[in-house]
Order: sequence, then structure tokens, then C-alpha cells
Amino acid sequence: MRRHNSGNILVFIKRLGRAVFTTHELVASSGKSASTVVQSLNRLAQQGLLMRVYRGVWAEAGPKALSPFEIIPCLFPRHRAYVSFITALHLHGIVEQIPQVITLASPSHTRTLRTRAGTFSVHQIAPQFFDGFDWYKGDGSFLIAEPEKALVDSLYLSSRKKKQFGHFPELHFPPAFSFKKAVGWTGRIPEKNIRLYVLRKLEALKKKTRND
Repeated sequence: MRRHNSGNILVFIKRLGRAVFTTHELVASSGKSASTVVQSLNRLAQQGLLMRVYRGVWAEAGPKALSPFEIIPCLFPRHRAYVSFITALHLHGIVEQIPQVITLASPSHTRTLRTRAGTFSVHQIAPQFFDGFDWYKGDGSFLIAEPEKALVDSLYLSSRKKKQFGHFPELHFPPAFSFKKAVGWTGRIPEKNIRLYVLRKLEALKKKTRND
């Protein structure tokens, strides 16, 4: 009977059509109780067919290493977080150095999530400032800040005594990068003193880029 339950769950996993999924999704799609689904998932993990990535998040085991970006939609199923700051700047080709921790912006509280796929550092931003992102155009399906917003997000955090976000490795701005657009994003920052701080930092970066 136990094998039968695990086999049934595999059918529902295949129907999801994704390598990464949540317990909640399987409960909803299978109509089984949460306890039955969890027991089946744990059994499949023991058999080496699945791995538990994080609390309530699972992935099919395979020869290809799991990308941490693949699990972001499952960690934040309501899309209340997007990749930003140094990680987004790296993915947009502005920062060459590969960040060890994936940085995300969210209107919810700041926290760190350690998973089997990687470590995620979530940083709180004002709800009025939670904008300027879209689906990533490369591999993976996750939300990411546009280049200008990722830079402004970083400077926004650096104003809150998170100095690591204000000291960048070497920056390479592509021709399409718009400092004017970045300045426009500062108008969405609700606190005047932070807005002025970010504007000063942007102006300094723009001047340095021209000199270089």
C-alpha cells in the first residue's frame, strides 16, 4: 500500500511539469491529506528519487546540479520577493564577481534562508518601493530587478548602515543603462533623507563612469 501511495504522488509530481515544487502544490493537485503527501515525499527522498531543498520545497533528483534560482518561486510562491542588489547587478553583467549569497528584495521582514541549493538573503524595502522588476529573460523562471532599480535598491540599503551594499566591486555599465531612469526610481523612496543620499551616490557613480 505504501508503494502505491508513493507511486501516485510521482504521477502528480510529473503532472506539475517542474523539477522543483512544494508540498502545498501536491496537496492541492492530488487531493490527498498533507500528512499522506509528506509521508510519500519522505519515502521517495529515502529512495533517492527526490531531495528536500527547504521546508515544504522539494526537487527531483537528477544528474544536473539544482540551480538556486530555480527554487525562488517555491520559496516565495506569492511573488513577494525579487532578485536584486549585487546578485541582479551580476546577472545583468554590471558586476563581474559572482555573489556567494543570492540577494532578494521584499516588503516583508529581513531574513536569511539557508537551503540545499544555496543561501538567500532577503532585505526589506518600503512597500511603495517594491517595483521595477520582471521575469528573468535567461534560464529559470524568477523575478529580477531591472538594472537601474537593482543599483538604486543597493544604494537604498547602503543608506541604512548596510555599507556592503554601497561599496561595489568594479562596475561595468552597458550602453543601455540609464542613469536618468535610476534617478527616476529615487522619487519612489518615501524617506526624504534616504532619497537625497541615493541621489548623491548616483551622481558620484555617474561622474566616475564619465571619468573612466
